[in-house]
Amino acid sequence: MHALAAFEAAARLGGFAPAADELCVTPSAVSHRIRQLEQQLAMQLFERTSSGVRLTTAGRLYLGQVREAFAALAHSGRGAGGGRVRLRVSAPPTFARQLLMPRLPAFLQDREEIDLEMHVGNLLQADVTEPADVAILWSDGKALNGVFHRLFDDRVGPLAAPSYIAAYGLRSAEDVAGATLLRSPLLPWGAWFQAAGLNRPEPERGAVFNDLGMLLEAASAGLGVAMSTRRLAAAWLDSGRLVPITELTAASPNSYYVTCASADRERPEVADFMDWLREGFSG
Repeated sequence: MHALAAFEAAARLGGFAPAADELCVTPSAVSHRIRQLEQQLAMQLFERTSSGVRLTTAGRLYLGQVREAFAALAHSGRGAGGGRVRLRVSAPPTFARQLLMPRLPAFLQDREEIDLEMHVGNLLQADVTEPADVAILWSDGKALNGVFHRLFDDRVGPLAAPSYIAAYGLRSAEDVAGATLLRSPLLPWGAWFQAAGLNRPEPERGAVFNDLGMLLEAASAGLGVAMSTRRLAAAWLDSGRLVPITELTAASPNSYYVTCASADRERPEVADFMDWLREGFSG
């Protein structure tokens, strides 16, 4: 169990030293425990480099199994809380603010036994950094583990502030391609370029944002053109701070997925929340 705890902490925190701090042991003790585990399993869990450690493919697969086992152990110890249960949810910041928070009162209204704990997740990581019973992830779905369901499909297109569109005379796809394009690793321009019949590479200049809310705020402030899904940008579109430059859109390469460990899916509060999300975003 000590070795499994060391492995899970090192994988979650990204290194042996932070895992040692969390477990109140030395980094060498963490390293020793993980090497023992690797010997028992006869497989390498971490790749050691001069700059640190990272999970191998086998390590990523094993991490999912370890987390499911820990979740099952935690679940078996519940039941003495006076009927109250804690539900830990991780969600990307813009999704949480724009799409989840307005809906949460309806979920909690008739579920007074649930103590909700919200964490902000990182869209760029396949695994959440905070322990979560349910995680909402932005993904193409190919690297997800456990139980997962796509919440909705969406389409992407270029958006900009009305003043920016007027100042630069943006009307067509070709006009967009010649404008200042705001960038994000979460939503590349390639899918829309292809739908528009433009043989162009990903833009190499322009501000970069790793949060979609900041990307949309930057576009509404007149910094350039943002690529975004219509559903996520609804608040900006409804207020008129952003408008579509053209009605040409493309299927979004990624979608929001609600996920949980396979063992947690049997918990009533987890199953209830996941079903509620799927029903709320369907259609």
